[in-house]
Amino acid sequence: MILTVDVGNTRIKAAVFEGDTNLESFVFDKIELKKKIKKILEKFETITCLVVSSVGDVGKQSFLAFEDEVKVYFVSHEDSFPFINNYGTPKTLGIDRMVLAAGATLLYPNQNRLVIDAGTCITYDFIDENNVYQGGAIAPGFRLRYESLHQFTAKLPLLTLQSPESYVGKSTSESIHSGVVNGLVYEIDGFIDEYKAACKNIIIILTGGDAEFLAKRLKNTIFANSNFLLESLNQTFQYKIKND
Repeated sequence: MILTVDVGNTRIKAAVFEGDTNLESFVFDKIELKKKIKKILEKFETITCLVVSSVGDVGKQSFLAFEDEVKVYFVSHEDSFPFINNYGTPKTLGIDRMVLAAGATLLYPNQNRLVIDAGTCITYDFIDENNVYQGGAIAPGFRLRYESLHQFTAKLPLLTLQSPESYVGKSTSESIHSGVVNGLVYEIDGFIDEYKAACKNIIIILTGGDAEFLAKRLKNTIFANSNFLLESLNQTFQYKIKND
């Protein structure tokens, strides 16, 4: 039994896997890490390995505190991955993006894949049908867009994510919601259209904390799975065990 943990820019996600089966998923704040991990290990006593993917600012020592109970493993650039990395600066490619690419490669063989991770940032990662990671894009997510409008203007309020009632905002708040939400939806649909025009036999995978919100609004057909990174983390670790 494996406990996978994804440390993001904002929150931490975790899941317990028995083989390929996700037994339970968790989402919590970084300050709760040790307490939550302890409770999970107490609940699932047969967990033998803690697998960590991190782009956040949580130190390794927080996880190494559990070394006496389970084997702790940190995914790194030096690991074996099931794709060829054609990124121009491979060492700068985020571990989370590499894990997503690995999951897409293993779970959807012999086709082109575009993975869109909608969290603090929106990342786009393209792996072609020959299992070559070609690159993608990085853009600000919902929270960053709302915060930037507030921080870099004199009078615009700081709002939180809300579905706009109309494309035409009748107030400042409505206009912000329309611009942020509709703008991001158009952006994602635009990227998908470009990839679909360039590639046949392509699957679009949407994941991340805002995946469910976005999935209802995109015009393109997608496969939405908010836990895809955790599932990919499990698949990546299983791949490592088989290929080391």
